[in-house]
Amino acid sequence: MKYDFFVTGDPIILMSQIGIGLTMIGLIALITYLKKWTYLWKEWFTTVDHKKIGIMYIIAGVLMFFRGGVDGLMMKAQTSRPGLELLNAQHYDEIFTTHGIVMILFMAMPMLIGIMNVLIPLQIGARDVAFPKLNALSFWSFFVAALLFNISFVIGGSPDAGWTSYFPLAGKEFSPDIGNNYYAIALQISGIGTLATGINFIVTILKMRAPGMKLLKMPMFTWTSLVTSVLIVAAFPILTIALLMMTLDRMFGAHFFTVAAGGDPMLWLNLFWLWGHPEVYIVVLPAFGMFSEVIATFSRKNLFGYVTMVVSIVAIAFLSMLVWVHHFYTMGNSAAVNSVFSITTMMIAIPTGVKIFNWLFTMRKGKIQFSNAMLWSLAFIPCFTIGGVTGVMLAMAAADYQYHNTMFLVAHFHYVLIPGVVFAVFAGLYYWWPKMFGFALNEKIGKWHFWLFVIGFNLTFMPMFFVGLDGMSRRMYTYSESTGWAPWLGFSAVGSLVMAAGFAALVYNLYWSFRYASRDVGSDPWDARTLEWATASPVQEYNFAVIPEVTELDQFWKDKKEGTNKIKKEDIKDIHMPSNSAVPIIMGVAFGIVGFFLVFEMFILSAIFSVGIIACLIANSFDYDDGYHIPAKKVLETERKWRGDL
Repeated sequence: MKYDFFVTGDPIILMSQIGIGLTMIGLIALITYLKKWTYLWKEWFTTVDHKKIGIMYIIAGVLMFFRGGVDGLMMKAQTSRPGLELLNAQHYDEIFTTHGIVMILFMAMPMLIGIMNVLIPLQIGARDVAFPKLNALSFWSFFVAALLFNISFVIGGSPDAGWTSYFPLAGKEFSPDIGNNYYAIALQISGIGTLATGINFIVTILKMRAPGMKLLKMPMFTWTSLVTSVLIVAAFPILTIALLMMTLDRMFGAHFFTVAAGGDPMLWLNLFWLWGHPEVYIVVLPAFGMFSEVIATFSRKNLFGYVTMVVSIVAIAFLSMLVWVHHFYTMGNSAAVNSVFSITTMMIAIPTGVKIFNWLFTMRKGKIQFSNAMLWSLAFIPCFTIGGVTGVMLAMAAADYQYHNTMFLVAHFHYVLIPGVVFAVFAGLYYWWPKMFGFALNEKIGKWHFWLFVIGFNLTFMPMFFVGLDGMSRRMYTYSESTGWAPWLGFSAVGSLVMAAGFAALVYNLYWSFRYASRDVGSDPWDARTLEWATASPVQEYNFAVIPEVTELDQFWKDKKEGTNKIKKEDIKDIHMPSNSAVPIIMGVAFGIVGFFLVFEMFILSAIFSVGIIACLIANSFDYDDGYHIPAKKVLETERKWRGDL
């Protein structure tokens, strides 16, 4: 196999290697100096607390946002002027490949799953998820997979066949280096964690809701999380099998996708997009739930058309599994096949439109408070609508022959995913930050974050519609002056810098708020509607001293207004909680080591270290730790500190 263990010869990668090395040394030295290793191990690395696991997901997501954003800036710099040579063709291929994977699977997914982890048990009145240790394993599987994927650009070389990794380009014949092995192995490890998360959340929501909370009394974010989890269980095994086939092709010459040996590269496309299009809704649906919670709270109204919202979520999920062929209209399908998938694709616009109107009617005659969370929700609606309308254009098979594989498609994709996911994550962070950490993010700095990012986003991606319609294909790393694209792409590059400044404002906001924000925000700073706000800020380890009784939607809002949201001290009992465990992190590390050796096709070493995974499973089966109990007296003391009325 063709590869150098350490990537050399590129000054950008050399600077990255130096930066990574110095950062790791500095971080290790700082933790050692502060004597925090024991604290981190006991409180975070071995935790099974859903709230702490959610926060670790979010931290990892922010780091991956920075990583993927730097890739985006490098691409924009390369195409900002005609004929630039900041990046060569090979490096550009690697960057757009890793940018797509990092942003979708290692940024969007962990940010959303992190918020789901924090909120779902709180919104349904539960004390944890159904399988706490499995939840921790899900995180560590994702985390080691992200690390494995990200070391590729300094050790061995990055994947370079595009984030969709189409065959035959992704096969050994055209990609003989190590990069696409990273793709195959890291995504499989991460997928295991994501699949476990989906199963965990389905069981948690269906079996652990508070007494009286029927399905149609669940908060909208919980509903979208449930449907998302069902999609995860339906779609991620398809990706896992496709990646296994890729691994067998690349490492053992199986030829599932090699035409000369009887394989079919179109099989990869079908399997990839059978996962890939539901994946779009796996990340967008939880975002819809977040916007629903934020808009209802800051409009001071209950969510308009709750039942129709639920029906539209289920309809979107169902249709998302029936549209995958629209990704390859131009690849030889019959007119009948293209017509069927064109119709199913356009049908998704109907339930999506229902949701847009539900949000607008929720705001109608409401007493709207323009908090940062609400601003992100308001900006989402027009920006996402642009993404949706251009999606309908792309859904028309005949027209898609013009749009396909151009920058128009790239612009559409970003107008769906950035407003539909990134805006939602920002809204969710501003909204639920007090619940996670006990203080609010600064609203003034948040306004800078909002305006810089939203303006930068539109400056970056709107010009791409026009150069796409003018014939610029995606993945082009250079172009000539005669194309006339330079002004548009120059604007786009400037927009990416403005968007980066918005992200920098968010990072500064996090720093400023940790240092200076008031810790006296109360348990319900936004006068919210759902059960997570019935807990302390930050939330106590057991979530609820007394499991709430639910009789209607927005039970917390009802109890507040009627003055029935108090608990009686005689109702407080000892609370059982699961113990921390080292098994998930050890097993995650074992997955990472086995994956690393598989990438380099060192099969004997990978087999040896896979024993560690089996040993963790065996050790867990002999774990008879039934957890621990928090005495009622301690619970009462904790409740008195923030309630003051017991």
